[in-house]
Amino acid sequence: PTTTQPGLTSVPMEVFLLSNGRISDDAPLLGYALPQLKEMITTRRIKSAVLIPYALIRVDHKQRAKELSSVLDIDVQCIQDVTKGGVPSPAHEAILSSEMILVSGGNTWMLNQMLHEQGLIVPIQRAVRERGVPYVGWSAGCNVATPSIRTTNDMPVRSSVVLPALGLFPIQINPHYIDAHISGHMGETRDERLAEFCAVNPGEHVVALREGSFLHISNNQLRYFSIKGDNFKVFKHGQEIREYYDTKEFKSLVPFECL
Repeated sequence: PTTTQPGLTSVPMEVFLLSNGRISDDAPLLGYALPQLKEMITTRRIKSAVLIPYALIRVDHKQRAKELSSVLDIDVQCIQDVTKGGVPSPAHEAILSSEMILVSGGNTWMLNQMLHEQGLIVPIQRAVRERGVPYVGWSAGCNVATPSIRTTNDMPVRSSVVLPALGLFPIQINPHYIDAHISGHMGETRDERLAEFCAVNPGEHVVALREGSFLHISNNQLRYFSIKGDNFKVFKHGQEIREYYDTKEFKSLVPFECL
């Protein structure tokens, strides 16, 4: 069974954890994961989705929902725009009636803080784990699906308090991973930053997802996809950084069948 909190009845989850939203500036949003997303939408006969846009600071929320509606060919509404009987619905009630939950990228600190302020942590957990509502998160939306946001790349623009995240996936993820060394840059590399995290938290692993890649949980199975055919990395204190093209090495770390 999937990981769950006491009192929550677990059902097979449908979770997409994408490293990023676009593969290039002119590419469609979520374009590199569209085959799997549209297959899921068709199979489940999903007609609508709720967008949680709190991570977006300099982007119009309604415009992002409109863009997603076009890409996914379903009705997408921002959570703050969901109504019942013409009256705006509280955020947690919008989750209760949702067919699918989309969690946008942007600033992870802002997103996680707002999830707590709006009382959405438990409603989302229950929707995904008890009702099997699909969760699709990219970048910041991927980060908050893990136990915490401690491996985000973002600045704490809203709050420096590290509150628990959704914990739908039990391992920390670092999205937008890049291992390039930029000439003239004298700060820490991403590998060094993640090694620091692991040194302070020696009992934890970190999955580093490159651009254009994602993890997909469906029917209690965990798969890895990369539009570029890239690998992902796993960081653990005291161990060499390891590179993989499938999730089989996760079998002792997650409650899913790893393929």
